[in-house]
Amino acid sequence: MKTRLSKLDFAIQTGIQEAIGVDFGVDLVALNVNNIITYGAIPSTLSLMYSDSLPDLGLLEKILKGVDDGCKQSECVFKGEVDIYDAYCDEIYGLVGNAVGRVRVDSAIQGENIVAGDVLIGLPSSGVHCSGFSLVTRVLAQSGLSLKDQLPGGSGKPITLGEALMVPTVIYVKQVLDIISKGGVKGIAHITDGGFMRSILRAFHNCLGLGATIYKDAWEVPAVFKLIQEAGRIGDAEMRRTFNMGIGMVLVVSPDAATRILAEQHGGYSAYRIGEVTVGEGVTYW
Repeated sequence: MKTRLSKLDFAIQTGIQEAIGVDFGVDLVALNVNNIITYGAIPSTLSLMYSDSLPDLGLLEKILKGVDDGCKQSECVFKGEVDIYDAYCDEIYGLVGNAVGRVRVDSAIQGENIVAGDVLIGLPSSGVHCSGFSLVTRVLAQSGLSLKDQLPGGSGKPITLGEALMVPTVIYVKQVLDIISKGGVKGIAHITDGGFMRSILRAFHNCLGLGATIYKDAWEVPAVFKLIQEAGRIGDAEMRRTFNMGIGMVLVVSPDAATRILAEQHGGYSAYRIGEVTVGEGVTYW
């Protein structure tokens, strides 16, 4: 499974990459291993390809440190890096990760057992993660919004828009595999490209005639999304098609499993009951 990190392009082009190179390595690992666990698989190994411009920028050492940190978080073995990215992609800067996982065929989560009445559990994101940076770029160009603007309504240490955009992606491996081990998980969607609305549908690819109803007030949308939406005058539908809106992973589970998951929150992990499976394809808000 390969993923490319466009977030890095955005950071370099806007000049905010220097202090947070380690975070890009974590992002790369997260994108790969979070995709793998949607099948109920355990991440095994990860390798890295990078553009030959990264060493010139002094970023590669920091990125490799982040990759190592991310692999430790996900208990995944880092197999090393190869400078062949320019033959793979046309972008000036870039990282590509290639991860492998393992799962028994009869234990793979494919969504075929999902039924109406099953529950959608959302796991919170840390912010934008790695999707939506084309829209962020457009908003910055058209609105006068600055990466140095403070996020309104924040708690604790003040944070700028640029800092909020660069917060690394959550690695959900341990939390999700622990939930899977206790049973009742029927489908999983990693909320990435396609935003909240379209990413959820990945959990339903084997479920003809079924979709999701989302409880729109089930969680607090983070301030970074509210600022982007207001500054760019972006409608709710476009925001949901582009960003994760504060939910990084969605699990489709049985009602009994939902009760257990919500009752067992501990160790810094959070989960929200964000919706339910309904008859009729697509995603609707209620």
